[in-house]
Amino acid sequence: MPLALLALAVSAFGIGTTEFVMMGLLPNVASDLDTSVPTAGYLVSAYAIGVVVGAPLLTALGSRIPRKRMLVLLMALFTVGNLASALAPNFGLLIAGRVLAGLPHGAFFGVGAVVAARLVTEDRRARAVATMFLGLTIANIVGVPVATLLGQNLGWRATFLVVAAIGVVAMAALARLVPQISHEQHGGLRQELGALRDRQVLLGLLTAVFGFAGVFAVYSYLASMMTEVTGFGESTVTLVLALFGIGMTLGALVAGPLTDRALRPTLYGSLAALAAVLVAFDFTVHVKWAALLSVVVLGAVGFMTTTPLQMLVMNKAQHAPTLASASNHSAFNLANAGGAWLGGVAIAAGWGWTSPTLVGAVLAVIGLAIALIAGLTDRAPGGGSRVVASSEALPQMSEVS
Repeated sequence: MPLALLALAVSAFGIGTTEFVMMGLLPNVASDLDTSVPTAGYLVSAYAIGVVVGAPLLTALGSRIPRKRMLVLLMALFTVGNLASALAPNFGLLIAGRVLAGLPHGAFFGVGAVVAARLVTEDRRARAVATMFLGLTIANIVGVPVATLLGQNLGWRATFLVVAAIGVVAMAALARLVPQISHEQHGGLRQELGALRDRQVLLGLLTAVFGFAGVFAVYSYLASMMTEVTGFGESTVTLVLALFGIGMTLGALVAGPLTDRALRPTLYGSLAALAAVLVAFDFTVHVKWAALLSVVVLGAVGFMTTTPLQMLVMNKAQHAPTLASASNHSAFNLANAGGAWLGGVAIAAGWGWTSPTLVGAVLAVIGLAIALIAGLTDRAPGGGSRVVASSEALPQMSEVS
């Protein structure tokens, strides 16, 4: 494995920790800042909104910045955002800090995915991208549970101070291990925006918005479901989050090779499985062992959708993959914000703590339907670009300097 992938994974670990840790800290933040858990859930949406806005904006602004330098700058902004969150004196400024921390997320993964794909041979590109995403999944096994435990014992502010420190380490790793890009070609903002007009790219982004929203409709309130419905104590929340992270890791490990072999079938299967698991979760959440098993499976099938969707938009964007790749993370986090909001609406409407499971299932089915439509139109004459990103479309790497 190229060491540059390790640097990207470390960065993804920090990003994953700050993105997902808020779900486990919602009760603590709500209590400390004198608000309700559903209202505190807006902190999840705030981060996601930062990603949605920041991915196209920062990618466009940095379209002519060398990719290695861009990665370091984005991680610096991430670090500042988490430091601002840790020092926020009230709920409003914490919202602002979360937005700031989320701004570089999509652009980082957009640029990082293009870099990761070019570090390996063409037949292993999905696995390389999945390796970078392993940082996100490991964050859910180690980073999020430890950070949640830290927040529960030392206060949630300590959690964001630690994440800011991880950001500093990630910046050093990127500066040292990511190679410079020789003969880097930048098509400019117009070419990048042109790639987003491809119908298959747009359908891929729409699939991500609806399909992945099903995961976050449940995950955003998983801690409360486990304590209020399943009957676990607050101390068990860290275990539940770790189990979800284990599932995500298994999903990422499986998704890479499957996507390299058969992209669309992997996407269809993961979305169908996601809908089925969410329906089942409405029943299994009432039984402790079944609930824990369902958490693992939910993490696995949910994260299996990310690699095929990432590779799909990169392939269909052809010679301008960076903005499309970053926009995919805007789509994922729009799903994050929308799923968290819809789950909160269902709970606030009095439908019960388990109601987000069925909301999520409906969203996953919609995502599957869009993916199937995209697949059918891609095969039809004149149904959109069928050209995958060629080796010429991605920049060449030089040795680590």
